[in-house]
Formats: sequence, C-alpha cells, structure tokens
Amino acid sequence: MTHGFNLNDPLVCEGVIGDGCGGGRLFYIEESVLKSYDPLAKEVIILLQEIESAKRVFKKGCIVFIETIDEVVEFDLSLLKKV
Repeated sequence: MTHGFNLNDPLVCEGVIGDGCGGGRLFYIEESVLKSYDPLAKEVIILLQEIESAKRVFKKGCIVFIETIDEVVEFDLSLLKKV
C-alpha cells in the first residue's frame, strides 16, 4: 500500500519520477473516472470521466493508457486530454 493505494490493483498505477509527466503521482480509476493523486500536495485531480468497463490502467511517458473491454483509451498528461 502506498498512500492508501494498492499498487497491485490493475486500476492503479504510479508515475515514475523522470519518465516525462506525472512523476510521483498515482493514477487510478474510481467510479468510471480517471483521477490523479499527488502525495506531496495531498490533492486529487479528475482527468477523464465516463470510462466504462475499465480493466487496467498503466502509464508510459506522458500517456496514461486505460484498457477497457472494448478499447484502449489514451490520455495525454502534457495536453490534459484524451488523444
């Protein structure tokens, strides 16, 4: 558990410091919403809503990938929008 988040949960991932964007933050899906938690500021930010049937969330560089039953959604942290 990190800051109350289970990093083994497929709907939670941790941003690696130095990988581009969102380093040190936790990204997770809760109630069909992609959220970011900043442990330093202890702040939650809503990034993307209406995510249906999420199976997994992971991050590479500035892109958060949300794998759903039907598709893989890409959210660009540098643009703060779905791409």
